[in-house]
Amino acid sequence: MAASVAAAARRLRRAIRRSPAWRGPSHRPLSSEPPAAKASAVRAAFLNFFRDRHGHRLVPSASVRPRGDPSLLFVNAGMNQFKPIFLGTVDPRSEMAGFRRVANSQKCVRAGGRHNDLEDVGRDLSHHTFFEMLGNWAFGGEYFKEEACSMAWELLTQVYGIPAERLWVSYFDGDPKAGLEPDLETRDIWLSLGVPATRVLSFGPQENFWEMGDTGPCGPCTEIHYDLAGGVGAPQLVELWNLVFMQHNREADGSLQPLPQWHVDTGMGLERLVAVLQGKHSTYDTDLFSPLLHAIQQGCRAPPYLGRVGVADEGRTDTAYRVVADHIRTLSVCISDGVFPGMSGPPLVLRRILRRAVRFSMEILKAPPGFLGSLVPVVVEILGDAYPELQRNSAQIANLVLEDEAAFLASLERGRRIIDRTLRTLGPSDMFPAEVAWSLSLSGDLGLPLDMVELMLEEKGVQLDCTGLERLAQEEAQHQARQAEPVQKQGLWLDVHALGELQRQGVPPTDNSPKYNYSLRPNGSYEFGTCEAQVLQLYTEDGTAVASVGKGQRCGLLLDRTNFYAEQGGQASDRGYLVRVGQEDVLFPVARAQVCGGFILHEAVAPECLQIGDQVQLHVDKAWRLGCMAKHTATHLLNWALRQTLGPGTEQQGSHLNPEQLRLDVTTQTALTPEQLRAVENTVQEAVQQDKPVYMEEVPLALTAHVPGLRSLDEIYPDPVRVVSVGVPVAHALDPASQAALQTSVELCCGTHLLRTGAIGDLVIIGDRQLSKGTTRLLAITGEQAQQARELGQNLAQEVKAATEQLSQGSQDVAEALRLSKDIGRLIEAVDTSVMPQWQRRELLATLKMLQRRANTAIRKLQMGQAAKKTQELLERHSKGPLIVDTVSAESLSVLVKVVRQLCEQAPSTSVLLLSPQSMGKVLCACQVAQGAMPTFTAEAWALAVCSHMGGKAWGSRVVAQGTGSTTDLEAALSTARAYALSQL
Repeated sequence: MAASVAAAARRLRRAIRRSPAWRGPSHRPLSSEPPAAKASAVRAAFLNFFRDRHGHRLVPSASVRPRGDPSLLFVNAGMNQFKPIFLGTVDPRSEMAGFRRVANSQKCVRAGGRHNDLEDVGRDLSHHTFFEMLGNWAFGGEYFKEEACSMAWELLTQVYGIPAERLWVSYFDGDPKAGLEPDLETRDIWLSLGVPATRVLSFGPQENFWEMGDTGPCGPCTEIHYDLAGGVGAPQLVELWNLVFMQHNREADGSLQPLPQWHVDTGMGLERLVAVLQGKHSTYDTDLFSPLLHAIQQGCRAPPYLGRVGVADEGRTDTAYRVVADHIRTLSVCISDGVFPGMSGPPLVLRRILRRAVRFSMEILKAPPGFLGSLVPVVVEILGDAYPELQRNSAQIANLVLEDEAAFLASLERGRRIIDRTLRTLGPSDMFPAEVAWSLSLSGDLGLPLDMVELMLEEKGVQLDCTGLERLAQEEAQHQARQAEPVQKQGLWLDVHALGELQRQGVPPTDNSPKYNYSLRPNGSYEFGTCEAQVLQLYTEDGTAVASVGKGQRCGLLLDRTNFYAEQGGQASDRGYLVRVGQEDVLFPVARAQVCGGFILHEAVAPECLQIGDQVQLHVDKAWRLGCMAKHTATHLLNWALRQTLGPGTEQQGSHLNPEQLRLDVTTQTALTPEQLRAVENTVQEAVQQDKPVYMEEVPLALTAHVPGLRSLDEIYPDPVRVVSVGVPVAHALDPASQAALQTSVELCCGTHLLRTGAIGDLVIIGDRQLSKGTTRLLAITGEQAQQARELGQNLAQEVKAATEQLSQGSQDVAEALRLSKDIGRLIEAVDTSVMPQWQRRELLATLKMLQRRANTAIRKLQMGQAAKKTQELLERHSKGPLIVDTVSAESLSVLVKVVRQLCEQAPSTSVLLLSPQSMGKVLCACQVAQGAMPTFTAEAWALAVCSHMGGKAWGSRVVAQGTGSTTDLEAALSTARAYALSQL
C-alpha cells in the first residue's frame, strides 16, 4: 500500500499546485449530479452550513483596502482581517476579541505585490485578479484538525453532493531541516473519514506548510483536491480547499516556535467551487461570469466567447473576453471600497488594470468608447446582494470608469501624435528615445502601458532604446525611495510570545482610562491629572522580559494603569516622564507609548535602576498633549465641514496628527476649488468662534449602528465605544429621531479632545493634493501657526497687488520690464512654498501666472521695438553686401537674435553676425547665414568659430545660431568672424 501511495504521489506532484490552470474546453460533465444551484446559492450554502450546523458567527467581508497593514497592497486572503488575533494584538475590548468560530466570504484582490495574477489573467481559464474566498476559522483552540477536516468533508460530500471518489487530499510530510515531524494526525483523520489511502498524499513544506509572511504565525496545512477526470485516465487535480493549522511562529531568525494559542484558518475559492458544482471546466463558464461575457458580446458585436486559449485563440478574442470580464469585476469592487485609479501604490495598480481592460476591449473586441462603464451594472447585478456597497456606489463606480477610460483614450491619441512627431526627427537607423517612451508610459505623463508603446513602435518598424528605458526606471525607483515618507523607527514591541505569556499569567490589559482625566479651569487652561501605577513587567530592547533594568538602559515598561495616550486612530503618542513614588527628583523620560493587544508599553530610558513592583507616578507632556487634542478636535470639525460643503458622500479615508499639523484624507469626486477650500475653513472657524462644548461618552457599540450622519471608519472599534460629539450631548446625538449627527460633528473616536472648540484658535488648510482620482489629502494647522499663515498670506497678497498695479502702468524700458518679470517669478516661488492658506495660494498663483504672461508679452514688444531701432542703425551703417559683422548693445541674447533676424529679413542675401558686450567682459553672439550661402557656410559653425575664439560655446542650426564667450578685445573677435565668413563664402 505504501508503495502504491508513493507511486501515486510521484505521478501527481506536478498536478497538485497552488493555482493550477484548468484544462482546455471539454464537454465531458464533471459530475453525474444534476446541475447545481447558482453561485449565490453556493455562497449562501457555505455560510448557512457553518452558522446553522456548527455555530459559527458570520462576519462581513473586509474592504479590499487593507486595514492598518502596510505589508499588503490589497486584501488577498480571507485571513487578513483576522491578523490581530493570530498575532495576539487584538484589542481585548473589541468585538473581534470575542470571536471563537467565524465564517465569511471575503473579497480578495491579487494584483501587484507578492501575490500578483494580473499578467496571467486572460491567458488561461482560471486566473483572476478579483475572487471570493470562502473561509471558516477557529481561534484559540476552539476546535482544531479533527473538527476542521470533518466539517469540510461533510460540506463537500453531503451539502454540495460532490462524489467522495472525486476528492483527493494532501497533508504535510514534515521538514527534517526545520525539525518538523510529518502531520500523521491529519492523515489519520482523513483515513478515518473514509478517504482511501491511495488518495491521501503527503508533500513537503512548499506544498503543505502555510506561512503568513517571512515572519509570523504559520503551520501545516491539508488540501482537498477535485479530480476533473473523474476516474477516466490519469487524474486531473485542482485544489478546492486549503485547511491551515496555525501552531507555529516563524521568528525573525528563521526558527520556529510554538504559538501560545492554536488556530484554524481555511480558504476555498468560490469561483473554482462553483465551476465544479456547475460542471464547468472553466470558472469563466459559470454564472459568476457568463452574464458579463454575454454583455461584452452584445456591447462589442464581437464573435461569441468560445473559451479558447493559446494558439487556438486566433486574434486573442477569448483572451480579451476574459481580461475585460475579470478586470471590470476588480475595478467595481475596489472602487466601491474606496480604492480609486491613481499614480502610486494600490491606485496605480488599479489604473493599470483599468487601462489594460480598455486596451483589450478596444483593440481586440472593437468596443465603442464608454463601453467599459456600461458593464458596471452587470457586476452589481451579480455581486450586489452579497456585497451591498456595490449597490450603494454603482453610479460612482461607473462614472470613475468612464472618466478614466476617456482620459486614457485622449492620452492614447496624444501619444500617437508625439510618436509620429518624434519619428520625423530620427534617422533611418536611430532607436526611439527612451526619454520620450518614458514620458508616454504609466510611470510618466500620459499613462500608456509600455508594452503598448512598444507595439505602436513595432508597427512602424522602429526599435525602442530598452537600455535607456531600464536606466530611467532605476532612476525613478531611486527618486521614489527618496520621496517616500520616512518609515517611523520601530519601537519596542510585544510579540506573540510575550503577549501569550502575559495572558497565561492572567495579567489584565492596561487600564488607560486615566488618559481622559483632565479638566478645564475657569481661566481657560487645562489641568492634566497625574497617575500612580505599579510596574508589572520590564522588557529590554530585544523584547526579553526582565525583572529590573539598570542605569542608562532603554527599556519597555508595562504598568497596571497609565494616563499616556498610546498611538492609534491617527493620533500621535503622548510623551512625558515618570518618577518613582517617593523619589520625585529622578525623571525617567518616556518617548512614546504603544498599544499591543490591550497592553500599553511605555518606551523609556532609565537614569537609575527600576524593577518590577516599583510604584511610579506618570506625567504627560502637557504642551504636546494639548497640541494633539487641538489638532484632533480640529480634524473632526474639518471632516464635518467637508461634508457640509461637498455633500454627504465625502468620507474620511485616513488621518494623522501631532502637535505641529494634521493630515486628513477624504473621498472627493474632483479636486477642491479655492472657493470650496475657503468655505470649509469658514465653516470650521465659525464652530471655533462659537466655542462649542465637546461631549465625550462611552456607549454600547450597538447604539451607534443606525445613527444617520454618524462618522466612523473601517476599523475595529471596542465595545463599549467612545463617542465624541461637538455642541450636542452624546445621548441626544445618538437619538435617530434627533438627526443631530447630520448637523454637527459626531464620531466614534478613542482619541483625546478639547473640552471646548475655542482653544483651537483658528484653522488654516495649507495644502491639498489628489492622492488618486477620488481621494484628496489635506494638510492643516491651527492656533498661532494658523494666524501667522493668514498674516503671511495677506502680505503676499499685497505684493501681488502692487505687482499688478506696476504692470498696468506699463514700461518703456526693456531692463525695467525684465526686472518686473523677475520680481513676479520670485513672487511665484514665494507663494508656492510659503505656509499660507491653500485657497489663497491657488488664487494668487493663478493671478501671478497671468501677470507673468502679460509681462513676457510686454518684454517681447519692447524687445521687438528695440531690435527694429538697432536694425535701422546697422543698415544705415553698412552698405549693401554679402556680410554684416558688427557690435551692438542688447539687453539679452533674445534681443540680439531678434536684431539679427530683422536684418536678414530686410537684407535676405546678407549673412549677419553681431556681438554684444555685457558686464564683466562677457560677450553675447548671434548670427544668421543667408540662404544662398549654404550649405558650405553654416551659422552653427560660424558661431562656434567666434565663440571658441572667446573661450565660450555656441549652439543652433545651419541657418541661425547663438552663443556666449568672454573677451576684452572685441576687434579681434570681429576679425575672426569676418575672416571665417570670407573663407566660406
